[in-house]
Amino acid sequence: MAEERKGAVTMRGNPMTLVGPEIKVGQKAPNFTVVGKGMAPATLDQFKGKVKIITTVPSLDTPVCDAETRRFNVEASNLPGDVQILSVSMDLPFAQARWCGAAGVDKITTLSDWRSASFGTSYGALIKELHLLARAVFVVDKNDNVTYVEYVKEVAEQPNYEAALAAANKAAAA
Repeated sequence: MAEERKGAVTMRGNPMTLVGPEIKVGQKAPNFTVVGKGMAPATLDQFKGKVKIITTVPSLDTPVCDAETRRFNVEASNLPGDVQILSVSMDLPFAQARWCGAAGVDKITTLSDWRSASFGTSYGALIKELHLLARAVFVVDKNDNVTYVEYVKEVAEQPNYEAALAAANKAAAA
């Protein structure tokens, strides 16, 4: 049974339980298996040698997630070429592709955790009560070490973009 962290985040003020371990700076990034474009499996290993900004959002079809993902897409243009932004949600890959097309989002990779919640349970970001991912940001360096973590306490609020981008730029320069 996976570890559970009751009240780790709130959704519109209501305490929620996160399933999985709390990821800490300095640890190895856990591997995961999610679903990418064309229903192909995707794992952490596919992004080896790159700095990864991994964002988790409940659903791209909600206003805060929409705004966050659009913002990271814009910021991607200012990041070094070896930085890859991954956005993981429970949205089906078809819905992610439709959303990206409609939003003009083309600089980030969307990944779906709907099949097994592998990412959510490995990174402690699965909201037990909703079977959605909490809002979180992880920066993982080229050697797959975690260099930055933010679990956004209130899921309806946006993450600290500046801190995440600074951590990614620092990891890319290392």
